[in-house]
Amino acid sequence: MPAQSPAVGRRSASLSAASLPMHTLRIFGACALSLILWFSAGRVVRALLMVAASEVSHGDYRQVRLVITMFVFTLIVLNELVIMVGMLHSVRGALREIRARREGGEADESMFGALNRATLVFATIYLAWSFQNADAREFIGVDTARRVDQDFASSLAGNGVEGGTGLSTLDVRVSLGVAVVAYLLKALFGWWHVNGKVKGSGVFATFFELAFAFYSLNALFAFAEARADWLDHRVAVTTVKDWAEAAGEAVPWWKTFWDAVGDVWPHVIDGLVVPLTWLTVASLVYGAFAEDTRAVVRGTRLDNVATRMERTHNLTQTTMTRATAGFQERWVPPMNAFRLAVRGGPALFGLFCLGYVGIRVVTDYADRGVRTLIGNEDPFVWLALGGPVSFVRELVVLTLTVCLLAATFDIAATRSREAGETLTA
Repeated sequence: MPAQSPAVGRRSASLSAASLPMHTLRIFGACALSLILWFSAGRVVRALLMVAASEVSHGDYRQVRLVITMFVFTLIVLNELVIMVGMLHSVRGALREIRARREGGEADESMFGALNRATLVFATIYLAWSFQNADAREFIGVDTARRVDQDFASSLAGNGVEGGTGLSTLDVRVSLGVAVVAYLLKALFGWWHVNGKVKGSGVFATFFELAFAFYSLNALFAFAEARADWLDHRVAVTTVKDWAEAAGEAVPWWKTFWDAVGDVWPHVIDGLVVPLTWLTVASLVYGAFAEDTRAVVRGTRLDNVATRMERTHNLTQTTMTRATAGFQERWVPPMNAFRLAVRGGPALFGLFCLGYVGIRVVTDYADRGVRTLIGNEDPFVWLALGGPVSFVRELVVLTLTVCLLAATFDIAATRSREAGETLTA
């Protein structure tokens, strides 16, 4: 066997899992300006949309205003998707994998192409893991703060308050009507996207996917409340609740076990699943189709099972697809991202998750330290300083996270390329 050249040895060492922190910082140093500009533009647009949604949700023709409010909220969520894709795309030039593709003659994908391809799956992931809840909470906070004087006067007069209700008081019939229209448009643009009929159809399909989900959820909440009141009085439901309580009392460890699971599970989601979900998005932007269900089992024993399933009757395939739809939306993307991460070795996966959590822990402590140094002796000082401090913290967290995602993909994809497997668009 010929001796390995020193250059090759250095190249392999530079792609080890241990190089992930330095590679992350290297990408940040090379692309910091573009990342800051993308983040700042996104926050400006987000703030303007928040204020617009709050402004339009109050006044005459309340139901019409609430329809528009939900429309603007959909734009708020879509803005988050666009900014994340834009930030990931802006660091492409610093990745070894992308440079290798360029040297191989592969055309570099445009920002619009990555956006058109990635946002639809991004929206599915966003909804499957309820990431939009944070956006809704922020809107409620903004709307409540902007109407605090009017609502205080209204409550003193014995009337109801409107602040923070713009996303939850839309009439059920109106919600269903708009949801049907959004669904039809989503299906139309989705068909155009699959068949390559209209440029940008993927982005429009994403928008109407989000709109359909939000208008539908508004109607479902109203139905769920009425149905919950009805169910609470049914004999069968009451009996099942009594059985569950009796089982908890009969088995000594039952309640302790589920309490322990309830304490640990959120940390598993935040420390493992959520990082892999965002790695999925990075993979999509850089050309690896991590939403492919078959890719999860490719190369394993389950690959033969999947092959047999593809040969089954069409009705069987349709039934299985519908039965596993919720599982696929939540778990297939992270599972694909996990397979991508472990291509760089188990250490890469561990360091990636550790880095993802570490960025948030360190910035939280730094934020607390800055707030302690500034102090709060002066009245209302944080009305002026709270926003800028939070902006800087979020800027650091998101830019470093984007660089970490890009570095993890770069190491895993480059090592896959060295092994003869390429991840291309």
